[in-house]
Amino acid sequence: MANYFLTIDNGGTNTKAAVFDEHGVQLAVSAFPTKNRERQAGFHEINLTDLWADLGTAIHDVLQKAQLTGDQISGISTVGHGKGLYVLDQHQQIFMDGILSADSRAEQDAIGFEEHVDQIFGLSHQHVMPSQAPVILHWLKQHEPENYQRIGAVLSNKDFIRFLLTGSILQEIGDASGNNFVNLETETYDSRLFEFFGIPEMVDKMPPLVRATDLCGHVSESAAQVTGLQVGTPVFGGMFDIDACAIATGVLDSSKFSLIAGTWNMNIFPNDQMASEDSGLMNSIFPTGKKLIEASSPTSAGNLAIMIKMLMTAETRDAQANGKSIYDDLEVFLENTDAQFAKLIYFPFLYGSNSDPDASGAFIGVRSSTTKSEMLRAVYEGVAFAHRYHVQSLLKVLGHQPDVIRMSGGGTNSPSWVQMFANILNMPVELVESNELGGLGGAITSAVGVGQYSDLESAVQQMSRVKARYEPQADQVALYDRKYAVYLSLLTALDHNWSGLKALQEDSATAQLVH
Repeated sequence: MANYFLTIDNGGTNTKAAVFDEHGVQLAVSAFPTKNRERQAGFHEINLTDLWADLGTAIHDVLQKAQLTGDQISGISTVGHGKGLYVLDQHQQIFMDGILSADSRAEQDAIGFEEHVDQIFGLSHQHVMPSQAPVILHWLKQHEPENYQRIGAVLSNKDFIRFLLTGSILQEIGDASGNNFVNLETETYDSRLFEFFGIPEMVDKMPPLVRATDLCGHVSESAAQVTGLQVGTPVFGGMFDIDACAIATGVLDSSKFSLIAGTWNMNIFPNDQMASEDSGLMNSIFPTGKKLIEASSPTSAGNLAIMIKMLMTAETRDAQANGKSIYDDLEVFLENTDAQFAKLIYFPFLYGSNSDPDASGAFIGVRSSTTKSEMLRAVYEGVAFAHRYHVQSLLKVLGHQPDVIRMSGGGTNSPSWVQMFANILNMPVELVESNELGGLGGAITSAVGVGQYSDLESAVQQMSRVKARYEPQADQVALYDRKYAVYLSLLTALDHNWSGLKALQEDSATAQLVH
């Protein structure tokens, strides 16, 4: 009898339920927007009761699309955005919204902790980011103590969804290690990390650690009623979404880099050795047992969606009237322009920066003759430049170029953009067949969990296939090298000079609230 695997992939922008067969063939997907609520600037939250209802609808829908019933699903894995915070009270009940990875309320706390990161880097081998759970917990302790005191269990996104399915409260170690909770040498929680973040009482709120392919429970009766799944279906540990995308694209060692152009700008590779503190990079535990080296920031494809809303309102309306998407028209535009077209630079810092925490999005070089088309092309280029900035940090650690970059995320929906990435990075870029790579990574996990394959490497060999390869184009590489040098010089010149602008923006926002 054939095996079919369901993955629930909860990203910061969209949430998906996807079904795959044992060969990695994607049978169906059902998606809905992740309902981000911003009650204050920098707060990014989600109502968890609504999320569960939406997930139930999506699972019913994907089963119908795949022409399967719940009893035909052999295994389930959850994949989710990393960082952020999802908590239950002492009675295992939801009592506050989940906090998404885009949340920046604790930015100043993170800056303060990072100034002393040398005290813990030898333990967690992590730098400090505003959206890491310990930083948010510290913020809650200071600003919302009534919520902080009610916490009975601390979870990551996908661990919370697994709890909804099974009632089991567990924490997958890859997520925990990427969240400054785990000593990477002992691969256990370390009380010194909790003391560093000023939350020592949270050590006792941490669930037992599990691995990606571990059996973590079975679909409960209450979950079966919501989802249409069969009671008793096995549910496995699952993965942080960047791990899932790396696994799905066959990035299992340092011969390949995984690049994710989605809500976040993610650039990673598994390695036997960890990156040093002065590299500025993050380390975590990869599902194969290697260490994952990560360079990331919220500077990727999310910028494009916002800039299209700002600049292309009429064009978007016209495309819809003609039964098309604005992205169809932009793809034609990209195909017919090149690196010489846009004569300005865009910094993709609408949600944060990969250089200065006070930086914001910016066009530099706008003239009276500048067109909207040039600005849009500059956005595409600026996102790829931000990825190059991170990739160069990875190259310093590895010491040489990888054989290839395997790319995933929403950016891969544009072949012209993928070619631009190959040109800007001056490395070949490959795409794999599935367009739901978080989902495929989860299915690979389930396939190992049920015993279909003996390990992740064997499952990847059978379930992941390359569909396209983009080679760098020499003339475009030369032009982009020159343009990137300008991007980098402007970025360096502005470093540590953004604070005045940020203060001005915050003062203006406060004044508007008063009036």
